[in-house]
Amino acid sequence: MRSDQVKKGVERAPNRSLLYALGLTEEELNRPLVGIVNSYNEIVPGHMNLDKIVEAVKAGVRAAGGTPIEFPAIAVCDGIAMGHEGMKYSLVTRDLIADSTEAMVMAHQFDGLVMVPNCDKNVPGLLMAAARLNIPTMFCSGGPMLSGRMKDGSRTCLSHMFEAVGAYHAGTMDEEGVQDYVENACPTCGSCSGMYTANSMNCLTEAIGMALSGNGTIPAVYSARLRLAKLTGMQIMELIEKDIRPRDIMTPAAFHNAETVDMALGCSTNTMLHLPAIAHEAGVTLDLDESNRISANTPNLCHLAPAGNTFMEDLDMAGGVYAVMKELTKKALLDETVMTVTGKTWRENLKNVQNRNPEIIRKVENPYSETGGIAVLKGNLAKDGCVVKRSAVAPEMMVHEGPARVFDSEEEAIVAIYGRKISAGDVVVIRYEGPKGGPGMREMLNPTSAICGMGLGESVALITDGRFSGATRGAAIGHVSPEAAAGGVIALVEEGDLIAIDIANYQVDLRVSDEELERRRALWTPKEPRVKTGYLARYAKMVTSADKGAILSV
Repeated sequence: MRSDQVKKGVERAPNRSLLYALGLTEEELNRPLVGIVNSYNEIVPGHMNLDKIVEAVKAGVRAAGGTPIEFPAIAVCDGIAMGHEGMKYSLVTRDLIADSTEAMVMAHQFDGLVMVPNCDKNVPGLLMAAARLNIPTMFCSGGPMLSGRMKDGSRTCLSHMFEAVGAYHAGTMDEEGVQDYVENACPTCGSCSGMYTANSMNCLTEAIGMALSGNGTIPAVYSARLRLAKLTGMQIMELIEKDIRPRDIMTPAAFHNAETVDMALGCSTNTMLHLPAIAHEAGVTLDLDESNRISANTPNLCHLAPAGNTFMEDLDMAGGVYAVMKELTKKALLDETVMTVTGKTWRENLKNVQNRNPEIIRKVENPYSETGGIAVLKGNLAKDGCVVKRSAVAPEMMVHEGPARVFDSEEEAIVAIYGRKISAGDVVVIRYEGPKGGPGMREMLNPTSAICGMGLGESVALITDGRFSGATRGAAIGHVSPEAAAGGVIALVEEGDLIAIDIANYQVDLRVSDEELERRRALWTPKEPRVKTGYLARYAKMVTSADKGAILSV
């Protein structure tokens, strides 16, 4: 066993004495040591139940003959971090999580791992670590939150909560109405109830083959989640015995499957940052052009919030991720020979799966659209690409041309939006919020929610070198690459310039001549770094562009 390096032989007697100090018995040390990566904390609603999930995983490991040993991973709640400097620290935790997990596992030589994540950067960070370490590993997330119920009985969720603030500033909702959302939008523990980033990544963890069925959709408060955790603890022992490792599962074909499911589900645009970063750790290259090719051939089958009025619990009842994948096999869009953590291929896993509700998971013959939920746009404004969740864009905004309203930070844009200085037809440009420029590539959920809440979601576009929450809807185009801090064309946009958006044709252009852009570039000077000390300063020096997954350069 791998763990023999810390527990066997006279030479390792000092190491063994410290394991004895933990209270471990000789019998426990003779079993495989399984690291349980616990992302529990008391500040993230999606993580407050993970102590119970971890105990269930441990029970499963013990039942199958292993010795579970728990250690922690950090996690940030993007919703709580939203709208202030705390959001600069969200994306950057992804790499901290991967690095710290690598350090713990290599230092202590576990035989296998069960990762217990739930929220936005925690899931991809641990998937990156799994691919990098390449020892038998499985995932069991904490599960999604149930949707809320307003006083009038209507269902609600976090994206409605953010839009309520915009409605308040527009004068269409009073403080009592806002408080109704505060008290009811997030009724239970779990990752927020729509197809936001956390749930997107937990679903794609299934689709890539690294978790059992239900990982992405069984609600956090259901006892089925505890049973899933026990089964995961049992199954990791089979992977250790058979030496099935993450890179046996996370192959190029597996990433193709994951991107296909991404498009069918209508996942968060953040997946276009995280999948390339995970693939990089697995020795696989993903590029944005390939994402468009997949999207062009993949029907969008689901419209969960914020794109529609259905929620994760509905997707679970309809059959979950497996039922979506079963639909996709009807058009031969998946590689069914890929190995998974079940020890079986997708052909075996999906054999008896049924779509139990075609209203929630559309049949491939009757999709919401013939193309996938995400589109990558290119043009002179984004030479290396930018990303939009087209399944959440109003039909009238699929093609749009309007004057640029330019802001060099999220805060400046919010003041203008709430001050009613943005008009129908405008294109709001928020720059210097990219991976380097932010630094940390903040999510722009507050500006997009303000635009929608003020009734401008069908007439105003927003373009940024930052990124968006999975809760964002509307013509919100993010990840503009190259970013402003790196001298991208977005840094040269001036107030009133015309910007043309054509989502159907994957195009975004600044209507300014090449000669004029060259003139502006000659006058442009880089901005001073916003942060000069601490982790963010180091991150800004090492991070690559969004089109590369915002990975850290070595």
